[in-house]
Amino acid sequence: MSDLLAQACSFLFVPATHPERLPKALASGTDMVIADWEDAVAPADKEHAHSALLEAAALLDGAQRARLLVRINAEGTPWFAADLQALAQLTALGLAGAVIPKAESAQTLQTVAQAVGSRAALVALVESVAGLAAIDALASAPQVARLAFGHLDFQVDAGMACGPDEAELLPMRMAVVLAARRAGMAAPIDGVTVDTKNPERMAADAARARRMGFGGKLCIHPAQVAVLHATFDPDEAAVAQAQRVQQALLDAGGGVCVLDGRMVDAPVLAQARQTLERHARAQRRLR
Repeated sequence: MSDLLAQACSFLFVPATHPERLPKALASGTDMVIADWEDAVAPADKEHAHSALLEAAALLDGAQRARLLVRINAEGTPWFAADLQALAQLTALGLAGAVIPKAESAQTLQTVAQAVGSRAALVALVESVAGLAAIDALASAPQVARLAFGHLDFQVDAGMACGPDEAELLPMRMAVVLAARRAGMAAPIDGVTVDTKNPERMAADAARARRMGFGGKLCIHPAQVAVLHATFDPDEAAVAQAQRVQQALLDAGGGVCVLDGRMVDAPVLAQARQTLERHARAQRRLR
C-alpha cells in the first residue's frame, strides 16, 4: 500500500462507463481518481464497465495507475463476484486498490483482499448503521488503508432527515474519525458535496471536515478539487506560524516557552508539525 493513498486529500469519482474522462480527471489536480462501477453505472452496463476500464487502464502510465481506485459493487449484489475478478486484473496492472461500498463486516473486506492480492489497498466506505457499529473491525481488517463516510446513504439507512448543515450527523462523523485514530490509520475521508455549482457550500463542507479531523473528501466534479485543496492545504500565514512555533521550542531547548504572549508546549508543537506535514504534501502535489 502506497503512501500516496494514505496521504491523499481529494478523491474524484468518474463513471467507469466513460473511461475517456480518466485522463482529464487525473489531470484535474486531484490526488486520487475513483472509477465507479457502482452507483454511476446502470445494471445493464455493469459488464461493459469492466472491459471499458481495463482497456482504459492499459493506456495509462504507472504513475497514473497508482492514483486510480475502483469502487466495486457491494457484496450481496449480482455483480460482486465478477467485480472481484476484474478488479484482480486491474490491481495486477498497478492500480492502487478498491473502494468497498456499504462495508459492514471485516469478512467482506478480507474476501476482497484475498481476491485482489496483497498489493491492493482498500477504502472501507461506511454507509449504514451496521457499518458504523462495526467500524473498529472494518478499520482493522486486512489491507484497509482508509475509512470513508458515505453520509447520504447513511441518512437513508438510519431514516434521518438532516438539515442543510447536517448537524445531525456530527456524532457519526466523529465516530468515523475516532475509529481511524484508534486503528492508527490515516485520517478518514468525508462524503461528497452534491451541489457541484456551489463552491461556497463545498468550502464550508470541507472546512467542517478539516475541523473534525478528516483527511479529505470525496468529490463528484473536477471543480470541487481546487476548493477542497484550498481549505485543507495550509496558507502561507499558517505555515509561517508553524515554523515560528517549531523554532521557538527549539530555541527553548524543547521545553515550554511563550510565543506572542501564548504558552507553547508539546500539543502546540504537534499541531505545528501537522500543519507543516500538510504543507509538504501540498507542495509535492504541485511538482
